[in-house]
Amino acid sequence: MPVGVVTDSTAALPAEVRDRWDIGVVPLAITVDGRTVADGQLDTAEILGARNHSSSSPSPGAFAQAIAQCDQGQGVVVVTVSSTLSSTHQSAVLAAKGATGPVAVVDSRTAAGGQALVAVAAARAAAAGMSLDEVVDRAEWVARRVKLVGALGNLDQLIRSGRVPGLAGRAGNRLGLRPLFDIRDGAIGKLRPALSDEAAHQRIIGIWRRTRPADATGRLHLVSLHAEVPERAAELLAAVTAEATPADAFISGFGQAMMINSGTGVRGLAWYWDEPG
Repeated sequence: MPVGVVTDSTAALPAEVRDRWDIGVVPLAITVDGRTVADGQLDTAEILGARNHSSSSPSPGAFAQAIAQCDQGQGVVVVTVSSTLSSTHQSAVLAAKGATGPVAVVDSRTAAGGQALVAVAAARAAAAGMSLDEVVDRAEWVARRVKLVGALGNLDQLIRSGRVPGLAGRAGNRLGLRPLFDIRDGAIGKLRPALSDEAAHQRIIGIWRRTRPADATGRLHLVSLHAEVPERAAELLAAVTAEATPADAFISGFGQAMMINSGTGVRGLAWYWDEPG
Protein backbone atom coordinates (compact mmCIF):
# COMPACT_ATOMS: atom_id res chain seq x y z
CA MET A 1 0.00 0.00 0.00
CA PRO A 2 1.47 3.38 -0.99
CA VAL A 3 2.08 6.35 1.24
CA GLY A 4 -0.89 8.73 1.10
CA VAL A 5 -0.50 12.30 -0.21
CA VAL A 6 -2.61 15.31 0.74
CA THR A 7 -2.38 18.96 -0.32
CA ASP A 8 -4.50 22.08 0.04
CA SER A 9 -6.59 23.80 -2.61
CA THR A 10 -4.01 26.52 -3.20
CA ALA A 11 -2.30 23.95 -5.46
CA ALA A 12 -5.39 24.08 -7.72
CA LEU A 13 -4.85 20.55 -8.99
CA PRO A 14 -7.01 19.72 -12.01
CA ALA A 15 -9.44 16.91 -11.22
CA GLU A 16 -7.80 14.51 -13.67
CA VAL A 17 -4.36 15.03 -12.11
CA ARG A 18 -5.73 14.70 -8.59
CA ASP A 19 -7.55 11.49 -9.49
CA ARG A 20 -4.65 10.01 -11.44
CA TRP A 21 -2.27 10.33 -8.51
CA ASP A 22 -4.89 9.82 -5.77
CA ILE A 23 -4.08 13.09 -4.00
CA GLY A 24 -6.39 14.28 -1.23
CA VAL A 25 -7.23 18.00 -1.35
CA VAL A 26 -8.26 20.14 1.63
CA PRO A 27 -10.11 23.31 0.54
CA LEU A 28 -9.33 26.71 1.96
CA ALA A 29 -12.27 28.71 3.32
CA ILE A 30 -13.65 31.79 1.55
CA THR A 31 -15.82 34.38 3.26
CA VAL A 32 -18.10 36.40 0.98
CA ASP A 33 -20.13 39.19 2.55
CA GLY A 34 -20.22 37.33 5.86
CA ARG A 35 -20.93 33.89 4.37
CA THR A 36 -18.16 31.27 4.60
CA VAL A 37 -17.87 28.52 1.99
CA ALA A 38 -15.21 26.13 0.72
CA ASP A 39 -12.82 27.16 -2.04
CA GLY A 40 -14.53 26.25 -5.33
CA GLN A 41 -18.07 26.17 -3.98
CA LEU A 42 -19.21 29.51 -5.44
CA ASP A 43 -18.86 31.07 -8.87
CA THR A 44 -15.67 33.13 -9.14
CA ALA A 45 -17.49 36.19 -10.48
CA GLU A 46 -19.77 36.16 -7.44
CA ILE A 47 -16.79 36.08 -5.09
CA LEU A 48 -14.78 38.81 -6.79
CA GLY A 49 -17.86 40.97 -7.27
CA ALA A 50 -18.81 40.86 -3.59
CA ARG A 51 -18.42 43.92 -1.40
CA ASN A 52 -16.25 42.01 1.09
CA HIS A 53 -14.33 38.83 0.50
CA SER A 54 -11.43 37.08 2.18
CA SER A 55 -9.81 33.66 2.46
CA SER A 56 -8.56 31.65 5.41
CA SER A 57 -6.62 28.46 5.94
CA PRO A 58 -8.31 25.09 6.47
CA SER A 59 -8.82 24.05 10.08
CA PRO A 60 -6.62 21.36 11.63
CA GLY A 61 -9.77 19.25 11.76
CA ALA A 62 -10.20 19.47 7.98
CA PHE A 63 -6.62 18.28 7.51
CA ALA A 64 -7.11 15.52 10.08
CA GLN A 65 -10.11 14.22 8.15
CA ALA A 66 -8.21 14.20 4.84
CA ILE A 67 -5.22 12.51 6.47
CA ALA A 68 -7.45 9.76 7.87
CA GLN A 69 -9.07 9.21 4.47
CA CYS A 70 -5.72 8.94 2.67
CA ASP A 71 -3.88 6.81 5.22
CA GLN A 72 -3.50 3.29 3.83
CA GLY A 73 -1.21 2.12 6.59
CA GLN A 74 2.14 3.48 5.42
CA GLY A 75 1.70 7.07 6.58
CA VAL A 76 0.72 10.32 4.88
CA VAL A 77 2.70 13.22 3.43
CA VAL A 78 0.96 16.61 3.45
CA VAL A 79 2.25 19.21 0.97
CA THR A 80 1.16 22.75 1.83
CA VAL A 81 1.31 26.21 0.33
CA SER A 82 4.38 28.10 1.55
CA SER A 83 4.33 28.73 5.29
CA THR A 84 5.38 32.33 4.62
CA LEU A 85 2.25 33.00 2.58
CA SER A 86 -0.43 31.33 4.69
CA SER A 87 -1.17 29.77 8.08
CA THR A 88 -2.30 26.65 6.19
CA HIS A 89 1.03 24.98 6.89
CA GLN A 90 0.59 25.43 10.64
CA SER A 91 -2.93 23.93 10.48
CA ALA A 92 -1.48 20.86 8.78
CA VAL A 93 1.28 20.59 11.40
CA LEU A 94 -1.30 20.68 14.21
CA ALA A 95 -3.35 17.98 12.46
CA ALA A 96 -0.26 15.81 12.02
CA LYS A 97 0.48 15.97 15.76
CA GLY A 98 -2.91 14.48 16.53
CA ALA A 99 -2.84 11.76 13.86
CA THR A 100 -2.83 8.11 14.90
CA GLY A 101 -0.27 7.14 12.25
CA PRO A 102 2.93 8.70 10.89
CA VAL A 103 2.35 12.02 9.09
CA ALA A 104 4.98 14.34 7.59
CA VAL A 105 4.19 17.92 6.54
CA VAL A 106 6.22 19.41 3.69
CA ASP A 107 6.38 23.16 3.07
CA SER A 108 6.28 23.53 -0.73
CA ARG A 109 7.90 27.01 -0.47
CA THR A 110 5.59 28.07 -3.28
CA ALA A 111 1.92 28.11 -4.33
CA ALA A 112 -0.46 27.38 -7.21
CA GLY A 113 1.23 25.44 -10.03
CA GLY A 114 4.54 25.23 -8.15
CA GLN A 115 2.82 23.61 -5.19
CA ALA A 116 1.01 21.30 -7.59
CA LEU A 117 4.34 20.07 -8.96
CA VAL A 118 5.62 19.31 -5.44
CA ALA A 119 2.43 17.41 -4.58
CA VAL A 120 2.53 15.39 -7.81
CA ALA A 121 6.22 14.57 -7.27
CA ALA A 122 5.34 13.25 -3.81
CA ALA A 123 2.46 11.21 -5.20
CA ARG A 124 4.61 9.80 -7.99
CA ALA A 125 7.24 8.73 -5.45
CA ALA A 126 4.53 7.13 -3.31
CA ALA A 127 3.12 5.25 -6.30
CA ALA A 128 6.62 3.92 -7.02
CA GLY A 129 6.59 2.27 -3.60
CA MET A 130 8.91 4.65 -1.77
CA SER A 131 8.79 4.86 2.01
CA LEU A 132 7.41 7.83 3.92
CA ASP A 133 10.89 9.28 4.43
CA GLU A 134 11.76 8.80 0.76
CA VAL A 135 8.55 10.51 -0.36
CA VAL A 136 9.35 13.43 1.95
CA ASP A 137 12.90 13.65 0.57
CA ARG A 138 11.59 13.72 -2.99
CA ALA A 139 8.98 16.39 -2.23
CA GLU A 140 11.55 18.57 -0.46
CA TRP A 141 14.02 18.12 -3.33
CA VAL A 142 11.43 19.42 -5.80
CA ALA A 143 10.36 22.22 -3.44
CA ARG A 144 13.93 23.54 -3.41
CA ARG A 145 14.08 23.61 -7.22
CA VAL A 146 10.64 24.52 -8.50
CA LYS A 147 10.26 27.96 -10.07
CA LEU A 148 7.11 29.99 -10.66
CA VAL A 149 6.88 33.13 -12.80
CA GLY A 150 3.65 34.88 -13.70
CA ALA A 151 2.06 38.09 -14.93
CA LEU A 152 -1.05 39.86 -13.69
CA GLY A 153 -3.74 40.49 -16.28
CA ASN A 154 -4.38 44.01 -14.99
CA LEU A 155 -4.01 46.19 -11.91
CA ASP A 156 -7.64 46.02 -10.76
CA GLN A 157 -7.13 43.84 -7.70
CA LEU A 158 -4.03 45.76 -6.65
CA ILE A 159 -6.08 48.97 -6.82
CA ARG A 160 -8.88 47.39 -4.82
CA SER A 161 -6.48 46.18 -2.13
CA GLY A 162 -4.84 49.58 -1.84
CA ARG A 163 -1.42 48.29 -2.86
CA VAL A 164 -1.52 50.51 -5.98
CA PRO A 165 -3.05 54.02 -5.93
CA GLY A 166 -6.22 54.22 -8.01
CA LEU A 167 -4.98 56.94 -10.36
CA ALA A 168 -1.69 55.21 -11.06
CA GLY A 169 -3.41 51.84 -11.45
CA ARG A 170 -5.96 53.09 -13.93
CA ALA A 171 -3.20 54.76 -15.93
CA GLY A 172 -1.26 51.49 -15.93
CA ASN A 173 -4.31 49.63 -17.19
CA ARG A 174 -4.71 52.08 -20.06
CA LEU A 175 -1.07 51.53 -20.99
CA GLY A 176 -1.52 47.74 -20.91
CA LEU A 177 0.91 47.34 -18.01
CA ARG A 178 1.38 43.71 -16.95
CA PRO A 179 3.20 43.38 -13.60
CA LEU A 180 5.42 40.28 -13.45
CA PHE A 181 6.20 38.34 -10.28
CA ASP A 182 7.93 35.20 -9.14
CA ILE A 183 7.78 33.00 -6.06
CA ARG A 184 11.10 31.75 -4.71
CA ASP A 185 11.81 30.23 -1.30
CA GLY A 186 8.35 31.24 -0.12
CA ALA A 187 8.62 34.92 -1.06
CA ILE A 188 6.70 36.75 -3.79
CA GLY A 189 9.09 38.94 -5.75
CA LYS A 190 8.33 41.80 -8.11
CA LEU A 191 9.89 41.62 -11.55
CA ARG A 192 10.14 44.34 -14.17
CA PRO A 193 6.64 44.82 -15.66
CA ALA A 194 5.81 44.22 -19.30
CA LEU A 195 3.84 46.62 -21.48
CA SER A 196 1.55 44.11 -23.19
CA ASP A 197 0.31 40.55 -22.99
CA GLU A 198 2.72 39.50 -25.72
CA ALA A 199 5.67 41.14 -23.98
CA ALA A 200 4.69 39.44 -20.71
CA HIS A 201 4.59 36.06 -22.43
CA GLN A 202 7.98 36.60 -24.03
CA ARG A 203 9.47 37.59 -20.68
CA ILE A 204 8.05 34.49 -18.96
CA ILE A 205 9.31 32.20 -21.73
CA GLY A 206 12.71 33.92 -21.64
CA ILE A 207 13.04 33.31 -17.89
CA TRP A 208 12.10 29.65 -18.36
CA ARG A 209 14.54 29.33 -21.26
CA ARG A 210 17.46 30.60 -19.19
CA THR A 211 16.99 27.75 -16.71
CA ARG A 212 17.18 25.06 -19.36
CA PRO A 213 20.11 22.68 -18.78
CA ALA A 214 22.27 21.40 -21.60
CA ASP A 215 20.81 17.90 -21.31
CA ALA A 216 17.10 18.66 -21.04
CA THR A 217 15.58 15.59 -22.71
CA GLY A 218 12.70 14.21 -20.68
CA ARG A 219 13.64 16.19 -17.58
CA LEU A 220 11.10 19.03 -17.59
CA HIS A 221 8.06 19.00 -15.29
CA LEU A 222 5.73 21.86 -16.15
CA VAL A 223 2.49 23.55 -15.18
CA SER A 224 0.99 26.38 -17.20
CA LEU A 225 -1.18 28.28 -14.75
CA HIS A 226 -3.91 30.87 -15.12
CA ALA A 227 -6.73 32.72 -13.38
CA GLU A 228 -9.79 32.48 -15.63
CA VAL A 229 -7.76 32.84 -18.86
CA PRO A 230 -7.17 29.25 -20.05
CA GLU A 231 -6.35 30.43 -23.57
CA ARG A 232 -3.33 32.35 -22.24
CA ALA A 233 -2.13 29.26 -20.36
CA ALA A 234 -2.53 27.20 -23.52
CA GLU A 235 -0.41 29.70 -25.44
CA LEU A 236 2.38 29.50 -22.86
CA LEU A 237 2.25 25.70 -22.79
CA ALA A 238 2.45 25.54 -26.59
CA ALA A 239 5.44 27.90 -26.62
CA VAL A 240 7.37 25.76 -24.15
CA THR A 241 6.52 22.41 -25.72
CA ALA A 242 7.66 23.75 -29.10
CA GLU A 243 11.16 23.90 -27.60
CA ALA A 244 11.20 21.02 -25.10
CA THR A 245 9.33 17.77 -24.50
CA PRO A 246 8.22 17.65 -20.86
CA ALA A 247 8.18 14.47 -18.82
CA ASP A 248 4.78 15.70 -17.72
CA ALA A 249 2.82 18.92 -18.19
CA PHE A 250 -0.66 20.20 -17.51
CA ILE A 251 -2.70 23.39 -17.33
CA SER A 252 -3.97 24.47 -13.92
CA GLY A 253 -6.39 27.22 -12.96
CA PHE A 254 -5.83 29.37 -9.88
CA GLY A 255 -7.81 28.47 -6.80
CA GLN A 256 -10.39 31.07 -5.82
CA ALA A 257 -8.56 31.84 -2.59
CA MET A 258 -5.57 32.88 -4.70
CA MET A 259 -7.74 34.97 -7.02
CA ILE A 260 -9.03 37.02 -4.11
CA ASN A 261 -5.50 38.45 -3.92
CA SER A 262 -4.49 38.35 -7.58
CA GLY A 263 -7.73 38.94 -9.44
CA THR A 264 -8.40 37.28 -12.77
CA GLY A 265 -6.19 37.39 -15.83
CA VAL A 266 -3.06 35.94 -14.23
CA ARG A 267 -1.01 33.62 -16.40
CA GLY A 268 2.38 32.01 -15.87
CA LEU A 269 4.57 28.94 -15.68
CA ALA A 270 5.81 26.72 -12.87
CA TRP A 271 8.51 24.17 -13.57
CA TYR A 272 11.54 22.23 -12.44
CA TRP A 273 14.20 20.18 -14.18
CA ASP A 274 14.82 16.67 -12.93
CA GLU A 275 18.24 15.12 -12.47
CA PRO A 276 19.78 13.43 -15.54
CA GLY A 277 19.10 9.73 -15.93
